Amino acid sequence: MFRFRRIQLACSMCSALLVAFMLVAMLPGNTSAAQAANHKFAPVAPDQFRGVNWADPRDNYANDAVVPSGLSTSDNYPITYAKAHAIISGFARNLHANTVRLPINPYTVNGPFWHSYTGAIDAATDLGFKVILSYWEGIPHQGKVDSLPAYWAMWKTVTDRYHSNGLVYYEPMNEPYGYSATDWANLVAQWIGNYPSVSRYRIVVSGTGYNDHVTSVCADSRFNGMLLSLHHYGFWAPTQTSYSWWVNDFMSRIGSCASRTIVDEWGAPMTSGLNYNGPINGNAYIAFVQADTDSIRSLHMGSVYWPGLRTGDGYSMETLNGSGTALTLTDNNASGVSRLEWSYGL
Repeated sequence: MFRFRRIQLACSMCSALLVAFMLVAMLPGNTSAAQAANHKFAPVAPDQFRGVNWADPRDNYANDAVVPSGLSTSDNYPITYAKAHAIISGFARNLHANTVRLPINPYTVNGPFWHSYTGAIDAATDLGFKVILSYWEGIPHQGKVDSLPAYWAMWKTVTDRYHSNGLVYYEPMNEPYGYSATDWANLVAQWIGNYPSVSRYRIVVSGTGYNDHVTSVCADSRFNGMLLSLHHYGFWAPTQTSYSWWVNDFMSRIGSCASRTIVDEWGAPMTSGLNYNGPINGNAYIAFVQADTDSIRSLHMGSVYWPGLRTGDGYSMETLNGSGTALTLTDNNASGVSRLEWSYGL
């Protein structure tokens, strides 16, 4: 009888502890949710991100919904899905891409277009593509979040829908140049704390400034295990025609952090007839493209070109053809495609 009572007491204590544990787990901002999210997904090496940006013709800076080329706010979910399926299939077929970076803003997510826009995200993941969702501010852009309440609400909607989809990645902001390095890092840390259901392996932390250096965010222990994003462009130094100069400039921006870094914007003119596999001959863009693609490949970094598709952009790797949902893509520069695929490690 005494033994039976001891067993009863032990079971009661276990039940009480289990209830207490469940109550703690339900508290907002607790670490157990984040730990569970991290255990569910494995980290992905940067060189597994072989992609392109799909952009709004307005460069993604908008005071209304962002609408990547070929889509329309008047389209419903099935039509958006079908259009996106065709375009992203074109990225896969023409460029051997497996990643697409898409813009979001509060007007897109908190407004009526979100239901349709999710069709583009869903089409990409259904095709096995990784999707990097990045926040873009409005106009005039100043390198800061336009409205924090709208920003937090936007990300809650996004993470609530996609936190369990391992192909969706989150970049809290594109080019946060309005913040000091410290303020930017603190904002990212707040983002992480606000969305504990998101695995840290699926967060992409933008470099400081115009995403142009990742060394400070790489050194911040709060971001351990997270991916980083770098931007690099030839027009930043249009008189530099030395291949080695561009390699050195690239390396100075990543330091020892290549193993965590995706270059999720780099680009050059693709409609001017330049041969990016030919001799440099004093052309800064050829020097830049050769240096960047060689560096990305040799360092096993991620490569996401700007842009894969953006109507009216001379940097666009692809041109959109067709109408309705019968859409196809054609390459604008064979040597550009070749260098992009080289950067992918293909």
